[in-house]
Amino acid sequence: MDLAFSKSALLLLLVAAVVAMLTRKLRLPYSVGLVAAGMILALAPWSPKISLTKELIFTALLPPLIFEASFHLRWKELRRDLPVILVLATAGVLLSAGISAAGMHFFAHWDWFSAVVFGALIAATDPVSVIATFREAKAQGRLRLLIEAESLLNDGTAAVALGIALTLWSGAHISALGTLTIVLVTVGGGILCGIVVGGLLLFLAGRTEDHLVELTFTAVAAYGSFLLADYFQMSGVFATITAGLMMGNFAAFGVLSERGREAVQAFWEFAAFIANSFVFLLIGMHGTSQNISRVWLAAAVGVVVVLLGRAAAIYPICGLLSRSQYAVAVRQQHALFWGGLRGALALALALGLPEDVPARAEIITVSFAVVAFSVFVQGLTMTPLLRAIREISK
Repeated sequence: MDLAFSKSALLLLLVAAVVAMLTRKLRLPYSVGLVAAGMILALAPWSPKISLTKELIFTALLPPLIFEASFHLRWKELRRDLPVILVLATAGVLLSAGISAAGMHFFAHWDWFSAVVFGALIAATDPVSVIATFREAKAQGRLRLLIEAESLLNDGTAAVALGIALTLWSGAHISALGTLTIVLVTVGGGILCGIVVGGLLLFLAGRTEDHLVELTFTAVAAYGSFLLADYFQMSGVFATITAGLMMGNFAAFGVLSERGREAVQAFWEFAAFIANSFVFLLIGMHGTSQNISRVWLAAAVGVVVVLLGRAAAIYPICGLLSRSQYAVAVRQQHALFWGGLRGALALALALGLPEDVPARAEIITVSFAVVAFSVFVQGLTMTPLLRAIREISK
């Protein structure tokens, strides 16, 4: 880590703290303020020089955010709505990806491969944006559980779909059995890595009452589970979710000392704040370099088809469940639709595309446009919507 990077990181931390103070006073979403601040920073002559890359998002910023969110999920509550969440995170994502791909092909006149790649990477809602927005809005109860858990799980479906599309483009043949094998290995292997790392560190944490050691074990679990799964080309996200769920739920049953639980909660709240700040500031900084006017038609079509895809993923699926014990209230369906924000995850997948992928630059630019719409339009209107449907107090 060179001196220039350290200075840039320190400046971003200072900006994040100031933005947090201002947005709280102005009662604006913190994520919106950060992206706007990032755009202003990008225009300054002394703009921080930190590149937004897939590696930075996936290996540095995503693990603490996913671990912190899953650490606070309670298995008893999650299990009750797990069928709904799984259907939305699998069938819902595939349906959304298909509609987005078809829309880009027929209305933006993209070739089928580029359209499918875009549809796959943009289909999953972003855990970073979703969790930040709903926490700022102080949403509680079943709605928050549904939207947060779905956003944590659905990126696995999108990543696998994108991987299959890229494999087919390379000329390789994949059968239905091969596709199923990829899914099982990627997802199941990631969960297994999370169980191994989380179980080992829980065992060690139960042998000490030193809160600093306990805290260290959770940090190792967050990054260790992700990196282990990634090393074996499995889902790092599912690994970290599993490790976070295990450590959070067992901690509630006394595996961690009382002081250890307090230290862990405070530390991960701070870690999530730092990671969130970097993500949204960097989105703003690098979004200004995207020449959206050059692909304005594709960008406009992209925003519309992504919204249509999300609507198709929410309303029909929830309609099928309306007469079951898993029925979702109509007002909550509206929140699930509008709260399906896109963010760092889609950008990481887009930025990680091979250089020779057709229309790669256009895919990245349109992805930035969709993310900008999510942050500024959906992000700014989410709290008023939640008030209007009486999910939060006025």
